[in-house]
Amino acid sequence: MYKLKNLMTAALFAALGSMATADSWTLNADASRIAFGSVKKDTVGEVHSFEGLSGTVGADGAAEIEIDLSSVETLIDIRNERMVEHVFKNAPKAMLNAQIDMAEVSALAVGASTVVDATGNVELAGNVLELDAELFVLRVSESQVLVSTNDMIMLSIADMGLTAGIDKLMELAKLPSITRVSPVTLRLVFDMDEKKAEAAPAAATTEVALAGDPTAGKKVFRKCKACHSLKEGKNGAGPSLHGIMGAAVAQADGFRYSKAMADSGVTWTAETLAGYLADPKGYMPGNKMAFRGLRKGADIENVIAYLAEES
Repeated sequence: MYKLKNLMTAALFAALGSMATADSWTLNADASRIAFGSVKKDTVGEVHSFEGLSGTVGADGAAEIEIDLSSVETLIDIRNERMVEHVFKNAPKAMLNAQIDMAEVSALAVGASTVVDATGNVELAGNVLELDAELFVLRVSESQVLVSTNDMIMLSIADMGLTAGIDKLMELAKLPSITRVSPVTLRLVFDMDEKKAEAAPAAATTEVALAGDPTAGKKVFRKCKACHSLKEGKNGAGPSLHGIMGAAVAQADGFRYSKAMADSGVTWTAETLAGYLADPKGYMPGNKMAFRGLRKGADIENVIAYLAEES
């Protein structure tokens, strides 16, 4: 529950960090929300949240988010008290500390959105936990950014070190069961600090350079690894992509290419790869690749940068 909240904050920081015009951002607590669910007696589902949130992200990408654990709201006063005492062990707060890679998110124009990966550590009742998640980022205005979980995140009670506390809640409430996995959703809104907002120019809307981020491209390449390897001579369902940049199509020894690809005469450059990865069947009709293509231009640019670096 708390881990997820912290993770979401990290994602928002990533989005904020991408806007180089601002030095610092502050969490808008009134517009932000962290909610988590639980199921008792196998059939009774309930939704809970935290009311006390605060946080900042600096120009260097250093992010800090604080969750007031005493602000947990389960809609039952005695349960709130038991959560604080037995689950959180009267710890006053949970903290998230994250360092954001500013290159991970391109500068967003107002109304533009993207999906980013975020990582960080959360400190809760003496435990330090590593977190990662995929987050949706929307630039609401020149001075405000919204971040939410891209998908529901399922958190293990055991991984958070909360098993004993949940066992105690079951005992006190005389319940036969409380679920040990909690679904969590996050909505975090950050505002540009007022002085910076007044001085900051409008966000740039320049096109992202074709040469993307190899680190981000390595993550995108996970979608390709089921069929392709970057090791020389290692073919799978698809050919090895070793040395692909600047190479002629159908260059991998030992792989049986389709006639359409073998006869295409294409040389793999950033431009031709970009066209092919966006729509393999449309770019080269008759080829055998089953993958339908990458939807996001940034993913295409980043994976090409990764292939170029590995080549």
